[in-house]
Amino acid sequence: MSHVILPGQRGAGKTCRRIGLALIAAAIPLLANAANLPLPDSGAATVAAPATADLARVQQAFSAQVRPQRKLSANTIQSYAGRLDQALADAGIADPGQWIVLVDRSPHAQTALLFARASNDAPWQWIGAAPVSTGKPGQFDHFVTPLGVFDHNLDNMDFRAEGTLNENGIRGYGVRGMRVYDFGWVEAQRGWGKGGESEMRLQMHATDPDRLEQRLGQSASKGCIRIPAALNRLIDHFGLLDADYLAAVERGESLWVLKADRSPVANPGRYVVVIDSSQPAPVRTE
Repeated sequence: MSHVILPGQRGAGKTCRRIGLALIAAAIPLLANAANLPLPDSGAATVAAPATADLARVQQAFSAQVRPQRKLSANTIQSYAGRLDQALADAGIADPGQWIVLVDRSPHAQTALLFARASNDAPWQWIGAAPVSTGKPGQFDHFVTPLGVFDHNLDNMDFRAEGTLNENGIRGYGVRGMRVYDFGWVEAQRGWGKGGESEMRLQMHATDPDRLEQRLGQSASKGCIRIPAALNRLIDHFGLLDADYLAAVERGESLWVLKADRSPVANPGRYVVVIDSSQPAPVRTE
């Protein structure tokens, strides 16, 4: 069974653990010297420190800034963590990184959940959840948002909303400057006519703040994933899905879509996972 850390759990028993860890730390050199053994490498703890700090600052920002939010029970979060692990396993992804967005397209959920972990072998920690809108079939050119694991990479460069109105008087990507996360062309079920599958452009983006954002939480899009503007800003500011983009910057590339005032986490992720909790959970392959 998947294990997930919930907000507030990290502080439980902290004093006792500190005392125990201090005693162990003091004893290790003595035991190592007595047995003529090498001392353990402290590199792992050094590497984990920035990730732990990132978890705290993103969780604090999510709690303070993202509106609206979804309140979920511990059992529900545990179930989502299990579905996340299974989706990654089914896609053959052993190392998904330390940050990930899970989207539940179920008509009864319409929720995005942000998960993170302090290291690649640590349990997922739930950061928070917010309502979304995914594909609403029944109209021409409306797709059912596809299930699966979608890679956010440089093959399909992101862009930013211009904030202009479309033919329906809607700012489809939200206000000017909102980031549009582009996952490229994917196969999806057509929601009109005789159905079947064809290609659609899968994107995750904000929506019109005056006319559509208040409707988040119900199926409404043409197949893309609409998210609150505040969640868009948070993912963008901390670079939570920017593993490829950060690597490009470290190579010396200049990417106009990245804002100068961003504050990226040390180990960003790259995947958005779409599930449907109204469908039976897949049988675990363990």
